[in-house]
Amino acid sequence: MDFDSYKALIMRVKTGKQLPDSVYIHISAINTIPENIVKVIERITNALKIPSADWNILKLYKRDFKVAFLHYPDFETHGYPALRHSFTVDLSKLSVRKASYEKSDNPPILHRKDTFVKSDFELHSLFKEITAEGEEIGLYESPRSIGFKKNWERLISNKGYYLDEAGRLHPKANRDKNKIVVSITNEVEIERHKTAIDRNQLSQPMQILAKHNYFNGDYSVLDYGCGKGDDMRELEAHGIDISGWDPVHCLDGDLLNADIVNLGFVINVIEDKDERLETLKRAWEYADKLLIVSVMIAGESLIRQFTPYKDGVITSRNTFQRYFTQSEFRSYIESSLDESAIAVGQGIFIVFKDKIEEQNFLLERQHVRRDWQQKTQRQIQSRQPSIRKDLIDKHLALFTDFWETSLELGRIPANNEFEFSDQIRRVAGSHIKAHKALIEHFGNDLFEEAQSKRKDDLLVYFALGLFGKRKPQTKMPDGLKRDIKTFYNSYNDAIEQAREVLFSMGNSDLIEESCNKAFDLLKSGYLEDGHSYTFHTRHLGDLPPELRIYIGCATQLYGDLDNFHLVKAHMTSGKVSLMRYDDWNKDTPLLVERIKIKMREQDVDFFDYSGKFTPPPLENKKLFI
Repeated sequence: MDFDSYKALIMRVKTGKQLPDSVYIHISAINTIPENIVKVIERITNALKIPSADWNILKLYKRDFKVAFLHYPDFETHGYPALRHSFTVDLSKLSVRKASYEKSDNPPILHRKDTFVKSDFELHSLFKEITAEGEEIGLYESPRSIGFKKNWERLISNKGYYLDEAGRLHPKANRDKNKIVVSITNEVEIERHKTAIDRNQLSQPMQILAKHNYFNGDYSVLDYGCGKGDDMRELEAHGIDISGWDPVHCLDGDLLNADIVNLGFVINVIEDKDERLETLKRAWEYADKLLIVSVMIAGESLIRQFTPYKDGVITSRNTFQRYFTQSEFRSYIESSLDESAIAVGQGIFIVFKDKIEEQNFLLERQHVRRDWQQKTQRQIQSRQPSIRKDLIDKHLALFTDFWETSLELGRIPANNEFEFSDQIRRVAGSHIKAHKALIEHFGNDLFEEAQSKRKDDLLVYFALGLFGKRKPQTKMPDGLKRDIKTFYNSYNDAIEQAREVLFSMGNSDLIEESCNKAFDLLKSGYLEDGHSYTFHTRHLGDLPPELRIYIGCATQLYGDLDNFHLVKAHMTSGKVSLMRYDDWNKDTPLLVERIKIKMREQDVDFFDYSGKFTPPPLENKKLFI
């Protein structure tokens, strides 16, 4: 059965609880659905060895080629039973995911049980009575926000009721008069559903993940708090294994562990501190490799425009916002999860559960992509190779590819570091022999330059690791082990060299010397003697390692610099400024955003030149070209 046939059959299902994306049917009503679907269900349960005792609700997806088997053990005995576990089967990928809520204190729950069964089901009239009780006191006015136990119980309490052990509603006033009842009713009715926005492009956190190649098909993704699902639809269209869930807009989404979990602009709209913390920790639990989490960042001038409420503000749309500063949000994440957080943007941090993945990410961040091909071509024209010339000429594309990989690494690549290792070893005998032949062919000068640049990259990596106070790792990527063996005597030697350079960052004379050296080297930018050096971001990888570390320490507090055009290194104050312009291709671009990173205070200031402020023009753009 293909998806089109499946979809056509699902549209014929008239029983069960009908939702826009799916239909839920109790096991007692399975005989009401098309026979072909029943046969598929039987084949799945037999193949996966899912006994009928392990599920009692069938979920048929309308827009995806999926089915799910859900187990609500108290379906018949509790008014609003909780989900214990689920099996979600993707028929297009022939894969299954199991999710367990047995230990959760906030599992998904069922409402309107009468819609799941046939009218002749023996408890149908009782289920209808339970549904009517909830309707009478207005429990279903906002159905998208009541799918989990805590929200459901909070709503019931706000309505002045409580649930007994069987899940039946009773007025609070009927409780023991001597019992102290603590109401969790809030004085302000927060409209969280208004916080989700429509997007016509990927959200900023998802764009950052894309930039770092996390959407190459090797990673599964959970968008936890996916809003209206725009990110999810876009990534699904590109074949990414992504699921999403939202307490308002996507309550039926699959909550399953994934390599990557995105908690995008969620915790800043939660007014309850305990729920905010619980949401962060729950998202972390679902992440197998990393969690990317983001909030809104704002200063006092913006916050003062709104009505204070708890530890945040009420906006004009009657939504809650908890604005953070950059350093405050980092501290919140790290203290909550007891893990190091890596800034990747304004209000956006990544926390790695997989420490090998973390080291690869940080290494890649400091690995500057250099145009070795252009330099290699210039040397080919000026040098006549004499050793193995016929062999190299015959397989020139293969040898050139190997040479560029060697230059990129600054060393001879291992077998698994060169895509065509089998071919080059068949032709040359080994990587070492191929490398020796290429040194004769292209000369040693370029390879020595590559070694020096790669060692600088590693020095920056280790120094920034010390600055970020990351714990020493007992395990490290194989590539990093090879780098240490090639460029240092030992791991401890690498750390000592990095520590020495990092400690020198407090020496303003050294920073000034590095700025002067960079200006002489690049012949670009604006040097203000004894004060600062401003340069274009494209030159970051060409700076002396000391200045790269100085800039790197600052950007660890802020994040990636992709959207900025100029960097200003202050020589004496321990500050770095980042400038973004409206259109760099204009003759005189206008400044629209400036970030000042204060390393001594470990804080970041944001300056926005839109609105009532006149954007300053960059009159001396020619200095940076």
